[in-house]
Amino acid sequence: MSRRIAVFSGSFNPPAAHHRTVAEELAKHFDEVIVVPGGPRTDRPTSGPTDPIHRAIMTDCGLPNVRVDHSDLEHAQFSRTHLLDEKYRPLGEVWHAVGADMVRGGRQGRSFIHESWERGSELWHSLNFAVVARDGFGLDEGDLPPRHCLFSPGVSGASTEIRERVFRGGGIDGLVLPAVAKHIERYGLYRGSLPSRSAELDLSSPRPLVLFDEWNPEARRVAGSLTTAPAEEANCILVIGGDGTMIRSIRQYWRMRLPFFGLNAGHRGHLLNDLSDRMPETALSSTLRVQMLPLFYVETVDSAGHATAHYAMNDAWVERASGQAAWLKVTIDGEVRLPKLVGDGALVATAVGSTAYARSMGATPLLADAQAFLLVGSNVSEPENWKSAHLPLDAEVSIESLDPAKRPVRAYVDASGKGLVRSLRARISRTAAVELVFAPGKDITSKLLEGLFPGK
Repeated sequence: MSRRIAVFSGSFNPPAAHHRTVAEELAKHFDEVIVVPGGPRTDRPTSGPTDPIHRAIMTDCGLPNVRVDHSDLEHAQFSRTHLLDEKYRPLGEVWHAVGADMVRGGRQGRSFIHESWERGSELWHSLNFAVVARDGFGLDEGDLPPRHCLFSPGVSGASTEIRERVFRGGGIDGLVLPAVAKHIERYGLYRGSLPSRSAELDLSSPRPLVLFDEWNPEARRVAGSLTTAPAEEANCILVIGGDGTMIRSIRQYWRMRLPFFGLNAGHRGHLLNDLSDRMPETALSSTLRVQMLPLFYVETVDSAGHATAHYAMNDAWVERASGQAAWLKVTIDGEVRLPKLVGDGALVATAVGSTAYARSMGATPLLADAQAFLLVGSNVSEPENWKSAHLPLDAEVSIESLDPAKRPVRAYVDASGKGLVRSLRARISRTAAVELVFAPGKDITSKLLEGLFPGK
């Protein structure tokens, strides 16, 4: 028998308690539920000005036990229903979850699907619909599509109402899950002002998932004195080791959408708190500062032309893979800026990553909240005297090998080798971010300044 897939698409801005109830009801009847937060629409803006990174975080923590596909948010696109059907059809029999209000008038061919969807009349007859009845909303069975199944989870609600309540200073208890409510409060969403990327965090009742560097004796000692919470019960992630341990932990666990608190048992520890200053029990029981830091979205294209997506906390780069210098073309937002860069390679770095390899290559590090990222050349001989550039936060960089056969290059993403490539493309992610937690007065900016002005 074919697997049955329920596709539940919408703005989820924010994801509400009734969305979770609907997803849980669908999960009882389908082999898989795929939630798809929609990207920006050119025909009618339904998602408001909320940064997609906040929408992605809230959907992940607001709709557990389902698969959330952030492709539309990540690529700033809106996939219409027929495209979603084509995308998921290889997985099984696809059913599209729609509210009962969208099928009203179907008997006369005047439903929302008929009149507002692209190819609506055709899809009404050809697609499978999981129609979700809304509490208190009447439904005429004659309005149902030809191929449908009907569900009545006994809930109703609207994200619009939640946004309006927050804007007016009203409470939203019970309308969203606690994790979503905390995120809205922490970053000041839906209040008519620009959300912050830094806030206070109360972890007075910590339940940490403890991760540590098994090769570091001090990290093993500290971790051995702590109790780790199961992943499903954790409310933070405690990382003990160095910056490399933190980066590996972030790459593996960022999708849990929990704040990361690091204790430095390594060397520089730009991303961690000082172990000597505060033991874990003391540090986690006080009011802390949390900074939301976006990751890179990176695509590499190998010698066969296959593209692979990656996420990076620090940096991504290409370097020569032979004894000859690399010849690279650098394109920014579709415009060729460096037709021919000759050198050992080129690197892009987030503000956080600018303190690592980018700095050792001669670039000046960026503050963590800088609205920019770095492009840096390695041992560049052409163009003469070119070293680095600061790029806008919304820029997209493409680094392409001009002669991959004679002058091959290999790619790295956060020091993880990706093999020989033709090109590397990078931009700040629209969905992937991490919350790093610091003791007051010891945040990542203060650590950077200490490093820039040594000998204090």
